[in-house]
Amino acid sequence: MRAQDIEKLVSLSRPAVANDGSFALVAASHPSLKANAQVGQLWRVSLADGARTRLTRGIHDTSPALTQDGDTAVFLRSVDDKQQVFALPLNGGEAVQLTFIKHGVTGFKLSPDGTHLALQVLAPRQGRGDSVEGLTPNQQSPRHITSLKYLSNGRGYIDDSDAHIFVQEIDIAASLAAAPDPEAAPRPDGKKDEPSERDTSVQLTRGEISFGLANWSEQGILAITARHETRDSDLRSSLVLVDPAAPGQDPTDIVSAAANLSIADAIESDGALWLLAGDLGERGRDFVAQSASVYVLENGEPTLLTEPNAFDFGDPGSHLVAAEGGVLALRRIRGRIQLVAVGRESVEQLTDSDQEVLAAARAGDLTIAVAQTPTSFAELGTVDDNAWRPLTDFGADLQDAGIVVPVEHEFPTRDGGTVHGWAWIPAGPGPHPVLLNIHGGPFAQYGVHVFDEAQVAVDAGYAVLQCNPRGSAGYGRDHAVAIKEAMGTVDLTDVLDFVDGALDAHPEFDGDRLGVMGGSYGGYLTAWTIAHDHRFSAAIVERGYLDPASFIGTSDIGSFFSEEYTGYDPAHTLTQSPMAVVDQVRTPTLVVHSELDFRCPLEQAQRYYMALRRGDVDAELLVFPGEDHELTRSGQPRHRLERFEHVMDWWNRKLPVGA
Repeated sequence: MRAQDIEKLVSLSRPAVANDGSFALVAASHPSLKANAQVGQLWRVSLADGARTRLTRGIHDTSPALTQDGDTAVFLRSVDDKQQVFALPLNGGEAVQLTFIKHGVTGFKLSPDGTHLALQVLAPRQGRGDSVEGLTPNQQSPRHITSLKYLSNGRGYIDDSDAHIFVQEIDIAASLAAAPDPEAAPRPDGKKDEPSERDTSVQLTRGEISFGLANWSEQGILAITARHETRDSDLRSSLVLVDPAAPGQDPTDIVSAAANLSIADAIESDGALWLLAGDLGERGRDFVAQSASVYVLENGEPTLLTEPNAFDFGDPGSHLVAAEGGVLALRRIRGRIQLVAVGRESVEQLTDSDQEVLAAARAGDLTIAVAQTPTSFAELGTVDDNAWRPLTDFGADLQDAGIVVPVEHEFPTRDGGTVHGWAWIPAGPGPHPVLLNIHGGPFAQYGVHVFDEAQVAVDAGYAVLQCNPRGSAGYGRDHAVAIKEAMGTVDLTDVLDFVDGALDAHPEFDGDRLGVMGGSYGGYLTAWTIAHDHRFSAAIVERGYLDPASFIGTSDIGSFFSEEYTGYDPAHTLTQSPMAVVDQVRTPTLVVHSELDFRCPLEQAQRYYMALRRGDVDAELLVFPGEDHELTRSGQPRHRLERFEHVMDWWNRKLPVGA
């Protein structure tokens, strides 16, 4: 795989499945270098043989849902850089716009009877955004900040807007019948219909507080929020019921913040309400290595159903799916994500193979799921007999570009444990220079799915190593919590022990030509590694968490992240700070960052780069305009390509393959 082959990384949405189990809908999207954007359309997939048909030709069509009769798709489409809800008749015809909300829609849920849309809308506060006519954002009044949490990566200042719940009554059949005729005569007054003139949505929630849309329930709309008095100093959230017939009425608490949970999802199933949530400890902010678990509401109180040390449902995008007897959930474990069925008395594993399940859907006895594999970024498949079986071939072009499947390893560590990971081996006899990649998080995991970072490097002739050291997810709480107030200790020795183990296992790897790189927490551990171990010929520190002290005052998660991970004693925190030991670095280092990164702010990179240069270290700084912390995953495709070009140029200069 070459860098330009990122266009062949096809992602799939959560599937929508017809009640009769005959077909499913997915949105397939990919980075487009020509459009410099993520583009995608809706596809219909036969569940009998996997045959697929493209249904839409929009630039960015996402989030498909199906009406109960299976005759109409409802989905999001980008219109003038704003998302709106559209409906598409599956028996033929054009898509028709259903919502005309000025600021667009960030999410929707179709009511079970198909007569209403619950909408999540990012609504500007008065005086901010475009709410003041004639004033650009840079001309508006100063921000008067009184909270600790006032930034959000990808959004910026959160006092600009709040996410609110809207509702809109719809008649899909009438809307389709009344679709505008493209050949119709213009209005007599020569004017075009303004979208606001056609907006029939009603705002239900209000105030300077945000609500996340969860699902419909029999009583109304379920939403997740944090409106308790101490929300600025803790991470608790609550589940509320929004009455679609009572705009402006305060939602009713179903699960209050007193339950001490961080709630990620909620759904009605099997006559009960089920939650995906994590416990936050006594202070309500202990998120370190706290696995998301499945709860059921019994007598108004959440009852824990899954053991947090054994079952971790916290992968980004994890959600619940209604199923007979309970729910389906996504469990991350040892580089895989399994689909499991959770009931009141049992947990049943539904998949046990080399894939990472990203989303699932049910229709009767049929279970389908979207998953990533070692050779595909996403495929739709069926789940039965303890296995997921792919139906589609969205990854065919990527496979034609050339994919290397890694070798899985588990090596002993110096303190009697083991560290688990993978090695990518380039073509040819070697000796091959070796790149150690370190993941972010740190409570995350490298998995078995095809990963562009490793594929581009191995195609260029580098052996690539990736592992899940202590601090990672997928190996139980003891493994993950081992670095709490001890960052840069056993996580450092684990990655170095994995390198040593791989060099012993692969004589074709050149132990004298090593590079190391990582992003976010991976940037942290890269910077920490090169201050304490000088075996590496070069390093790349990307979007790094580099100074825990300044991070507190600049990051969108600074109010809790540093102290919970590195401790509340400044002197002890200093013993875990890469900036405190930057004078020990001798390794040539490329520092990569994005201007709009509010997760690990740009100042982390700027100060680290300046310290390297002042210490006479061979260092360079690469800064991307208009990008945030998600550059490598969802940034502008041209920037992603340029980043790869700079990364591979750095390795070619400092760690050439042919040396």
